[in-house]
Amino acid sequence: MSENRPQQIVLASRPQGEVSVDNFRLEPLSLPQMADGQVLVRAEYLSLDPYMRGRMDDRKSYAPPVAIGAAMEGESVGEIIDSRHPDWPVGTVVTARTGWRSHAAVVADGLRRLDPAAAPVTTALGVLGMPGFTAYAGLKEIGKPTHGETLVVAAASGPVGSLVGQLARRAGARSIGIAGGAEKCRALIEQFGFDVALDHQAPNLAEALAAACPDGIDVYFENVGGAVLDAVLPLLNRFARVPVCGLIAQYSGASTDGPDRMPGLMRDILTKSLTVRGFINYDLAQLYPVFLQEVGDGVRDGSIRYREDIVDGLEAAPAAFIGLLKGRNFGKLLVRL
Repeated sequence: MSENRPQQIVLASRPQGEVSVDNFRLEPLSLPQMADGQVLVRAEYLSLDPYMRGRMDDRKSYAPPVAIGAAMEGESVGEIIDSRHPDWPVGTVVTARTGWRSHAAVVADGLRRLDPAAAPVTTALGVLGMPGFTAYAGLKEIGKPTHGETLVVAAASGPVGSLVGQLARRAGARSIGIAGGAEKCRALIEQFGFDVALDHQAPNLAEALAAACPDGIDVYFENVGGAVLDAVLPLLNRFARVPVCGLIAQYSGASTDGPDRMPGLMRDILTKSLTVRGFINYDLAQLYPVFLQEVGDGVRDGSIRYREDIVDGLEAAPAAFIGLLKGRNFGKLLVRL
């Protein structure tokens, strides 16, 4: 991306069901006027994340939707190329909420300073960024796996699930990951150290999960929903904990036809004394410093592994994002500008 050709991707229309490339539009971008306290960031890597699907719909949520014609929301790693803040000089590498833009003027108070010598800057959008903190905070605050317990996580080869499994193992729990396809399942065992890897594309997922959990499930880290949740629910032990950070199977308006599962779920919550709790990262911000220290140390010494999936060019973001919603990425999905 040339510094002389600023661009952005805006929301052209709201999806009706699944997202299509027609819901986005690539536009030239005029460099913004700087205000006191702002910096101008040239983005180098853009993070693509499942939560962005919710921002495309005009409905009540924990954050407002993206307006039609406005740039898609998102976080980037970039370099400050102009500054109106004394503490943030030109040349500083930062994370910033630039949106899907090559350049953005942002308030300096929302920046995070990065040291490229301490860890690859891309990790600030993955294992040492929002996805990593999602895994860490959900386990520390809600899941709380202990020695000898069994944890299950779906989308396990992604940036959240892969760290959930590794942190559970570090706590002494058995770690069972569910992913799509043989290659991802192999990586769960060989790269991320899971005890068991199951393919959600297999027709016998429920039976395979039951066989892998002879003593039931103590922690289910929920980020998918759908058929995986159906397979998990009968296996939850008494006092099991279910941190809920996402429901990607439902993000594109998947059909909810079929039996009403709510009565059975509520009965299980009561009779098994289950803890089912949704969480948003900023509600647990007090854990962020210890997360950066603990997981950062693991990344630096190699005891915590991560994987990245990088595509090139801002114009590639819409198709890559659609692939993310369909599970086509392998690891943390980034766009290199």
